Amino acid sequence: QVQLVESGGGLVQPGGSLRLSCAASGSIFSISDMGWYRQAPGKQRELVAGVARYGTTDYGDSVKGRFTISKDNAKNTVYLQMNSLKPEDTAVYYCNVVSVRGRYWGQGIQVTVSS
Repeated sequence: QVQLVESGGGLVQPGGSLRLSCAASGSIFSISDMGWYRQAPGKQRELVAGVARYGTTDYGDSVKGRFTISKDNAKNTVYLQMNSLKPEDTAVYYCNVVSVRGRYWGQGIQVTVSS
């Protein structure tokens, strides 16, 4: 049994910052990839950022230069630092973890950027 616990979402003004966390627990190990996806109402789910086993990162074009993904392997936790937030960043953000045992998704956490 694997649990992904997301935290850090909420309401923020344009230009502000938020930091999302996703902690994986349970029967999970040998993680190869960790990342964040998001889905806004009426839009497709898109990759926000991902980090591979040895630290290689990937970002969606819309967040490059503003968001930073990082991880703590000892804690099986992935973070997403979001700076210079825009209203277009408003979405439900989903944590994703890939390991040899399977793919796992968080329940989703709301991020709202509004003045």
